[in-house]
This record gives sequence, structure tokens and C-alpha cells, in this order.
Amino acid sequence: MSLLFSPFAFDAPRGPLSLANRLVVAPMCQYASQDGLANDWHLTHWTQLLNSGAAMLTLEATAISPEGRISPNCLGLWNDATAAALGENLARARRLAPPSAVCIQLSHAGRKASSAAPWDGGALITPEQGGWPVEGPSALPHLPTEPAPIALSLQDIARIRQDFVAAARRADALGLDAIELHAAHGYLLHQFLSPLANQRQDAYGGSFDNRIRLALEVFADVRQVFGGTLGMRISGTDWVDGGWTVNETAELALRLKALGAQFVHISSGGVSPLQKITLGPDYQVPLARVVRERSGLPTFAVGLITQPAQAEAVLARGDADLVALARAFMYQPRWGWQAAAALGGQVSAQPQYWRGLPRDVQQIFGDARIGMR
Repeated sequence: MSLLFSPFAFDAPRGPLSLANRLVVAPMCQYASQDGLANDWHLTHWTQLLNSGAAMLTLEATAISPEGRISPNCLGLWNDATAAALGENLARARRLAPPSAVCIQLSHAGRKASSAAPWDGGALITPEQGGWPVEGPSALPHLPTEPAPIALSLQDIARIRQDFVAAARRADALGLDAIELHAAHGYLLHQFLSPLANQRQDAYGGSFDNRIRLALEVFADVRQVFGGTLGMRISGTDWVDGGWTVNETAELALRLKALGAQFVHISSGGVSPLQKITLGPDYQVPLARVVRERSGLPTFAVGLITQPAQAEAVLARGDADLVALARAFMYQPRWGWQAAAALGGQVSAQPQYWRGLPRDVQQIFGDARIGMR
């Protein structure tokens, strides 16, 4: 039996979240919102991904406040209007797909906020260009050519913690199955973790315990108001000497486990332009393996996993418990179907699509009747 298409369950306070397989759609920023509102783009995008064969879809990095957006066009969940738009479009998408779990990634971009979309260069934009002042743990810019962010005060940190809680309450009210807190890719929680971005002299900077303080506080705050499956995406390394390390990631995962985490999702990089990443298939999988072995938490592996046999091998080696793909689903929205056909697994699909299957793979949809009258 294929490991990728074997079931998996998270044991959350309000009850288990059962997945039909171990394939997850990783979050992918779309930069397609106005004022944080989900719209027709998201309806179409989510409908496609919910029909992908993956057991869980993770919605893109969703800002907990307007100033926490990566770009002016990022999705948000900070007030009644953004909650209503997200809820309506997601409910419509879910009605057009087989039942599957939905996770939302809650995020604050910190010093990497107020940026242009990647296809517009990704640079920091000024208030005159539609941007806004940005915040960070210290007055250190992401790029030396950029203005320094505003160093967060203790009152500012308390505000951001409350913004995470408010967004989590809205996610819960919308019926989201899981929340992933974003502490990767150089965004705010990662900025606090990394000594490359955090040079504070108070209780939130300096030592390892101080640098992880905000991530743990945010997790504990959200755990108090959200009884569903809860985890964190973490950059396993900064890929820079003197930066955040995989050993620190594993220790953070242990602390999260003690606070009631159900999973960690291990990515890497993003906090420094000095990073030297050795790209290649499975390049982040060894990081996931270290974290899984040392923490015992269910672990997602992600990053240039593009082939069914490759995903199966990650699980067979014990590198991770689940496999997350992002851009592969952008290129091939039915990647999960192809993987099921290749590995002898089964997936669910809407009957409108069944007739498009080659005859030799129809069995992956069970007893579906495919034909023409």
C-alpha cells in the first residue's frame, strides 16, 4: 500500500482531524486581494486545489492586520469584512469539491511588509506608492538599501499577539479545520527567531529562550481560543553563518509540542539576502527529518518535491509524516490524481471529472461509473 495514500490523523483538543492521505497543498501567496478581501480569483483557485486529490489545503499567508500584509494585495482576516469575504468564497469552493480539510496560514510580514508583488520586483514600496511604515523586532532593514523598520515596543508586541488571537477566533468561526502560524521565510515571527534580524536587548532578544519567546507566546495565545489542529511553519535554517539553525528549530518544535502543537511544517530561508541555499530535489527534507526525530511531532516536508515516487520515498525513509507541495499544484492541479495512479492509491473527485480519466486509471476513483449514454 502506498504510504502517501495512507490515512493520517491529528489529535487536537476538540477531536481528531482525519486525513484520507498524507498529501498537503502548501500555502501559496496569490497577491490577488483588494483591502484583504477574498474574491473570484480565490474562489476559482481554491476550487481547483480542493479538487487536487490532496487531503488538506492550506490557504495562503493571511494577514492578521493591514500592516501585517506582505503586499497591498495580500489576503487578510482582520475584520468582519475580510472574514465574510473569505468565508463566503471558501464555502462556495468547498461545495464544488469532495470533502477535505482546510488549514489557514496566519501571518504578519514584519519588516518584509509593504512590498511589491514578486512579478513587480518585490521591493519595499513607499506610502506614496501605496505602502505603509513597517515594523520589526529591531531597526534593521531586510536589505541595506531599504529604510529601517520601526522597532516594536512591548505595547506593539502585545497588540500583535492580540491580532493573532482575533484572527484565530475568526478562523474558528468560519469552520477552518486547522491553523498554521507562519514563522518562516523571513516574516515577523521568523525575524524574532533569527539573530540576523533580532538584536533586541530586552526579554525578546539575545538568548535562544528570548528569541523564541514571541513565537511561543503567540502559539499559546492561539491555542487558548482554537481547539482545532494547530501547528507552525518554521524555516529550518537561515542558510547563513550565525543565523537560525536546524538544531534550534528542533528545540522550538519540542517547546511547541509541550504547548499542544499538532504539527510543524519545515521550510527554510527568507530572512537574509546573504543566504546561500543549495537548491535541488528534496533540499529541505533533511531539515524535516532532524526536527521529526528530535521532537516527535508530526512533520511536513516541503520543497522541490515534484514526483510521486519522490514523495513516497520521503515517507518510506521516515523523513516526514506528510508531504506538502505548492507550485507543482499550480502547474498540474490534478497532481494528486496522477500520484494516486502511479502509486496505486485512491482519491475522491467530483463525478463531472471522472469521464476525463484514461481507462487504465479509472480504478483510482473506486466504483465511479464513467461513460456516455
